[in-house]
Amino acid sequence: MSDVIETDYLVVGAGAAGMAFTDSLLTHSDATVTIVDRRQAPGGHWIDAYPFVRLHQPSAFYGVASVPLGNDAVDRSGLNAGFYELANADELRAYYAQVMQQHFIPSGRVRYFPGSDYVAGPAGGHRFTSRLTGATHEVRVRRKLVDATYLEGSIPATSAPPFEVADGVRCVAAGDITRLTHRPERFVVIGAGKTALDACVWLISQGVRPAAIRWIKPREGWWLNRSYHQPHTYLPDFYGGVGLQLQAMAHATSVDDVFARLESNGFFLRVDTAVTPTMCHGAIVSEVELGLLRQIEDVVRLGRVRRIERDRIVLDEGAVPTDENTVHVHCAARGLPHPPLRPIFESARVTVQPCFWGFACYLFALLGVVEATIERDEDKNRLCPPIAYWDKNADYLSAFLASLAGEQARAAYPALAAWAKSTRLNPLGAIGQYRDHPTVVETRERIKRFGSAAASNIVKLLSVSA
Repeated sequence: MSDVIETDYLVVGAGAAGMAFTDSLLTHSDATVTIVDRRQAPGGHWIDAYPFVRLHQPSAFYGVASVPLGNDAVDRSGLNAGFYELANADELRAYYAQVMQQHFIPSGRVRYFPGSDYVAGPAGGHRFTSRLTGATHEVRVRRKLVDATYLEGSIPATSAPPFEVADGVRCVAAGDITRLTHRPERFVVIGAGKTALDACVWLISQGVRPAAIRWIKPREGWWLNRSYHQPHTYLPDFYGGVGLQLQAMAHATSVDDVFARLESNGFFLRVDTAVTPTMCHGAIVSEVELGLLRQIEDVVRLGRVRRIERDRIVLDEGAVPTDENTVHVHCAARGLPHPPLRPIFESARVTVQPCFWGFACYLFALLGVVEATIERDEDKNRLCPPIAYWDKNADYLSAFLASLAGEQARAAYPALAAWAKSTRLNPLGAIGQYRDHPTVVETRERIKRFGSAAASNIVKLLSVSA
């Protein structure tokens, strides 16, 4: 055992959650923070992400509140043309390194230990061990442990395929298709989430014929339309989307009817309009990307892959042929976990979990502001009750309902309300600048008309679907 470290907060995880939370503590309190992370650099899953990944949301709403990400530029070419920039993996890794090295550590209040594994010590103690040297440090935490890894998901880049792969079968993670040295005749993309969408879009954009791609999709998903999730000059349309959601929720007769109504005005999108989606993870795509994805006609819907043999792929509900000239791209990691919910704020612990439907970094930063500015844990938990990450269609409605309730409760705290209006991480914080825009005026009236009815109807729809 080496030296003992004393700190106000011990943050486990230097990804988006831990970094945004720490930034809020530094801005809104005088606390000292020690950050421990198993990866060699800050940035969480972005350290391991596939090379062609980009944010699905605008850079303007991502990162830590005190350090802008990107240049607020509108892309003039490529798949995101006409929309505000989306940071790529290299930009995100550089951003988080900059935040740590130029803002956190120079503050004199942050100590950072990468490449280290946290272990809960005996009798509520804390310690971590360096993966390189084996040195173990004891940590005396004066205030709280912040667990930013409770909901850490698995990604294909660092997870084995969740199915058997026979010897001799060419099966690679999404990122490895950029490093192939022998041209395959066909690709089989396995998965229905955002990684699979990105892999398909990248292959087609690189010149792979859609006819050479087979897409195995265990589920169909709903996707948010990027045109409704833009900052700055497009913010009135973002606000307009809020009104459209409330109107749909007020009038809908079922959970599926909510999505059908929002699909009719382009708020929600799906790749295959002949298949009813059963999942909604909240990821954002553009209609240009959707057009590329719809060129893939060889779509297999036989459940999940169980094993890949040399000559066939065995699924829950059947099998399809394959061969040695095919590369199988696994995008089917188990994703975000769903452990039991626990109070976010406890006497000696903060367990980072979502508490409303919205962009992740705004949520994580909000939890840090609440921790720093609200005295009693009882009040903090009343303002931020945890919810599970959304997966099924009904989860979208329950998360949206939590947003409505939470926003109303937090509005009673002037410091929280002022922060929400000023932070760049809140997509609608700056909507007041457009108060006279016709779309904003119309949306305000729509919200007044349908807000209460929507909240009541959501409760009814969720009770029926349970």
